[in-house]
Amino acid sequence: MALLPATPARAQFSNLSNKPARDTTLDKTNNTRWKNQEATVRFVKLNSDRIYSPDTTVHTFHRRPFIQPWARDMGNPGSPIYNLLFTPEYRVGPSLGYHVYDPFRFNVDSLYYYNTDRPYSLFSYQSAGRQENLAQIMHTQNVRPNWNFAIQYRKLNSPGYFKLQRNNHDNAAFSTNYSSLNKHYNLRAGLVYNKQQHDESGGIISDSFLSSDRFIDRKTINTAYESNYSTTRSSMSNVQRDFTLMLQHAYTWGQTDTTFDDDDTAAYSYTLTPRFSITHNTTVSTEKHTFTDFAPDSVRYVTLFDHAFANNGSGYYAAGNDSVFMQQEWVWADNKVLFNGFLGKEGQQLKFSAGAGARYDQFVFKPLSYPMPDSPFFYKGYERHSRASTYIEGQISKEALTKGSWEFNAATRLYTSGDWAGNFNLSGTLKKKLGEGGNAIQAGFSQQLGTAPYSLTNYKNMFAYKTWSFDKESITEVHGNIELPKVKLYAGARVYTIANFIYLTDNGQPSQYTVPFTLPQAWLRKVFRLGSFYLDNELVYQVTTGNTPVNVPLVMGRHQLSYEHGIFKNALIVATGIEARYNTPYTPAGYNALFNRFYYQDSVTITNVPELRAFFNFRIKRFRAFVVADNLQQTFARNAILYTGMPLPIRNGSPILPVYAAPNFVIRFGFTWAMVN
Repeated sequence: MALLPATPARAQFSNLSNKPARDTTLDKTNNTRWKNQEATVRFVKLNSDRIYSPDTTVHTFHRRPFIQPWARDMGNPGSPIYNLLFTPEYRVGPSLGYHVYDPFRFNVDSLYYYNTDRPYSLFSYQSAGRQENLAQIMHTQNVRPNWNFAIQYRKLNSPGYFKLQRNNHDNAAFSTNYSSLNKHYNLRAGLVYNKQQHDESGGIISDSFLSSDRFIDRKTINTAYESNYSTTRSSMSNVQRDFTLMLQHAYTWGQTDTTFDDDDTAAYSYTLTPRFSITHNTTVSTEKHTFTDFAPDSVRYVTLFDHAFANNGSGYYAAGNDSVFMQQEWVWADNKVLFNGFLGKEGQQLKFSAGAGARYDQFVFKPLSYPMPDSPFFYKGYERHSRASTYIEGQISKEALTKGSWEFNAATRLYTSGDWAGNFNLSGTLKKKLGEGGNAIQAGFSQQLGTAPYSLTNYKNMFAYKTWSFDKESITEVHGNIELPKVKLYAGARVYTIANFIYLTDNGQPSQYTVPFTLPQAWLRKVFRLGSFYLDNELVYQVTTGNTPVNVPLVMGRHQLSYEHGIFKNALIVATGIEARYNTPYTPAGYNALFNRFYYQDSVTITNVPELRAFFNFRIKRFRAFVVADNLQQTFARNAILYTGMPLPIRNGSPILPVYAAPNFVIRFGFTWAMVN
């Protein structure tokens, strides 16, 4: 990803004053001078001048986080997520390759850099009884008008609606944004920590149990990976942790002007028209993925290694013996310098950037089994792969910060040495703002050539040492869309062309589909309004051809009918109604717990009734809340299937293919409360 300098000229929103601060202690006894003013809270992103404000809408406030708009979890919040709107993985540079938890993770490149005139805190909580709980807190404040920090923490705990599917996530982030008073120097730093812990149930052993009166309590349905290990925790789990620190600073040369306010406060502010800058970015990170199976069945691993475990599917568990443990670590450091130039007037500048970077990547696998010299015994060890690489990158862009202006962006990165030499990504977009109201049209393209991630080229533990090699994967994408907020219409189309597609098969082996294929997509959203009634319609169409190893439905839709109105002189804003989401019959993806990844399967086709919910959302000043009757379809159609699991050994003459089912009907509630000091 190419980086442009963080231009301080438009990142600061508060005036500075050289007038001594007035003592306000006497004001506490004179309430005629109190002011009930709203706080000004704004934020920018790492390499953009566009200013954003916190979301305060209630139209879609009830929707579940992390799986919007078309993603789907495995029936339990916090579980691995698969996007039903096909989106390929980014594989240009080094990668460990675990992405099923990406929607939950804070990303250091996507942090918000705030600026607020008063301390601002945001507390959110969502719950569905004891089955799912999500809490998050964020606080930001300006230490000085030119220096802000923000800190946030999120906790997700979800035991789930079936056996042994507990999720327990912790995510935290810190960001800070500093600019010198004359706007020439800017510093942005970010720190993130993510931990995702997922207990593997393997899915329920038969979908026929979903409609049986014997299993009104779904926690009594047997799952694929049950054992005597525990009645509440699975013997098999996947845990992913990562910790990343990013420091980016820039010094900008240009013309600085001082502007005084037209009042008696003697307040003034600086503006800077940049002409040239140097940006330096350093990022260090460590990521660890751990797979544990305390009660393994040898049949689960037959395609990867051959070992007779004492458990062998019997449910037997002996602490400390006969377990499968695999840990992969990825440690990397990236350091780059960019030279940036600016052309044009303030607010309409063309920015161009060019630079180079160097990085160090280390992959560690443990524990591994090595023979002792001159002995029939083995010892535990580990394997370390260290790689150095270099790359060059560049970018040219212009943001549409004023109405009627053009926006364009072109960026590239090319690896010039190391194991990833020759890998590249190239992208470009062109956007035109159409008058007032945010109307715009946009077109763009991207192309990337990348190497398979380490987790799909290496499988190593005490019992196995398997490697795979693949040709580089090529992905080309072309898209166009139109946004007409004034008439509430949004539409677009995209076409992927992919060669040497890397994926996981239903026999538990990484593979490569060498036949090039295209996958077109189109989407449409139209909102109709009649008085206080809204009908929000979304449709997606995508096509796969031949034997393309991709699991996606042909058509997906979502329709929301709601009544939205302000009452008590708009002191209370309400939005209440019903929502339906559906897709056409298709072969869903399967989930492989050993690789912590979804795989391609074409043996099972599902047809589910639409997902239904009724909701009531409201807002009072800075407080938003919702109450939702979720999964209403489960009251009359209890056999909805989301994914398949991995096949179980043949028992009683028939193979068993476990499935992951939709969650129960449940009442959810939640709120978000913004607090201003």
